[in-house]
Amino acid sequence: MAQKEIVRLAAIGDLHYGRTTPAGSLQPLFAQIAESADILVLAGDLTDYGLAEEARALVKELTPAKIPIVAVLGNHDYESNQQAEILALLKDAGVVTLDGETTEVHGIGFAGVKGFAGGFGRRALGPWGEDIIKKFVHEAVNEALKLESALARLRNEHTIAILHYAPIQGTVEGEPCEIYPFLGCSRLEDPLTRYPLTAVFHGHAHHGAPEGRTRTNVPVFNVSASLMREKFPDRPFRLIEIGTSQAVGSDRRAGADRRAPVEINS
Repeated sequence: MAQKEIVRLAAIGDLHYGRTTPAGSLQPLFAQIAESADILVLAGDLTDYGLAEEARALVKELTPAKIPIVAVLGNHDYESNQQAEILALLKDAGVVTLDGETTEVHGIGFAGVKGFAGGFGRRALGPWGEDIIKKFVHEAVNEALKLESALARLRNEHTIAILHYAPIQGTVEGEPCEIYPFLGCSRLEDPLTRYPLTAVFHGHAHHGAPEGRTRTNVPVFNVSASLMREKFPDRPFRLIEIGTSQAVGSDRRAGADRRAPVEINS
């Protein structure tokens, strides 16, 4: 796919499309996204109960979004152990769903994983004690390793990481502090600090903060649908603009870091 001078990227997560979702209710949203952006990122929890029939209906909702779509699954998409069927339905609809893999669209590299829970910083759960605790922590470590491996394979000027669980505490703040450990894990942040990233997107924290930063100052966007509706009611998705090396000579970002995304939402 040819590289564009300026790429607009829309992102949203936690659609939770279920049996009770009215048919056609999301089509206006995806039509608006297609008019606004060149690429759509879906940050997990696409379905409500992880049912193939939910994914089949969601695919119909995506029909107006005639732009490339890159996604990851979320915890809800695993609820009924039908994630393989969901992945197949998304693939048939042209959605690229990442789970430790990479893809490139308009010259931008994407790496994606679901991620996992465990908590943040010094309060993150450690692999100590009962075997079930060690397995829980091991799952978070495995997700971080998958993300690390994917990022290591990308050599693009601009790189985007997509997760469902949060990699930093900053974007879950606003949720009850008691559930922070279930909303993400700082082990996911470690790979993000070792590679030159343009931005990170995640969902899962429905009432968290819309934006934070990694410890290396990479912007992290929480794009949970409920949060987007609250913060951006007229455009209920995150929209950023990325200038590529093809845009050399443009004065729109004179003196700025070309890797930094430009916010469209306000």
